[in-house]
Amino acid sequence: MGQANATAWKGFVFLGFSSFGELQLLLFALFLLLYLATLTANVFIIVVIRLDSHLHTPMYLFLSFLSFSETCYTLGIIPRMLSSLVMGGQAISYAGCAAQMFFSASWACTDCFLLAVMGFDRYVAICVPLHYASRMSPAFCSQLVGTSFFSGYLFGLGMTLVIFRLPFCSSHAIQHFFCDTPPVLSLACGDTGPSELGILTLSLLVLLVSFSLITVSYAHILMAILRIPSAEGRKKAFSTCASHLVVVVIHYGCASFMYLRPKASYSLERDQLIAVTYTVVTPLLNPIVYSLRNRAVQTALRSAFQGRLLLRG
Repeated sequence: MGQANATAWKGFVFLGFSSFGELQLLLFALFLLLYLATLTANVFIIVVIRLDSHLHTPMYLFLSFLSFSETCYTLGIIPRMLSSLVMGGQAISYAGCAAQMFFSASWACTDCFLLAVMGFDRYVAICVPLHYASRMSPAFCSQLVGTSFFSGYLFGLGMTLVIFRLPFCSSHAIQHFFCDTPPVLSLACGDTGPSELGILTLSLLVLLVSFSLITVSYAHILMAILRIPSAEGRKKAFSTCASHLVVVVIHYGCASFMYLRPKASYSLERDQLIAVTYTVVTPLLNPIVYSLRNRAVQTALRSAFQGRLLLRG
């Protein structure tokens, strides 16, 4: 379909889960429960880390910002998805779609950089523990967080501009539940090769740079752990990294599958199921895997809960 067939219409329509028929209400109830659990878990983690002075360390600072990023990511996608499940295909303006793509891509990229920063934090804690306090100073930690967010916004803006510089064809039905790059790119007219290459390049930069930093950090961590003489010491050192590794595998696995592929290999139905994983399931797994299984966080949660009960009494 050529560029001559492009139209000047000003919006898109989400078809999302329209093919699921009567199952949509069941999906609505399921996703609503997961979303409420995600919001509750992430917000609770943020509040507890802010209020408990024992958790005012670099690791928990980064964790609180990861929870904040995940919360913002879900706020921009899931409420509209839930509305679509109840009311059917919903329209979104051209500018609204661009804004949703920008913010969702920005928060997703920010997550990648924050996970890399958390890997670096574990490297310093295990490999050079005597210098941990001086290297991971509050000022340096703030710089790492600021750089993560700024880089995320920068890459998110780049991806959005690459997509929305294209003309779009007469079909404006998005076979998805939010303005993600693959389904929106599939509606573009003319030669989309340069844009596909641009999205692939930006995705590679985000994923490979951040994942390479994580890999280097864990290579040094592994060597340091293997030098620990006792099995108990090795187990204790590895346990401080296990939750982070699980989150990294889930996050990078989904992101790589979605964005490190050419347009010809897109399958909108299959990709939609993968998208559900990283928009609905993964944000809930992060606080469960990374925080709620952590003894320090569990202690802080119990203290906060008991304090609230005492206030009520």
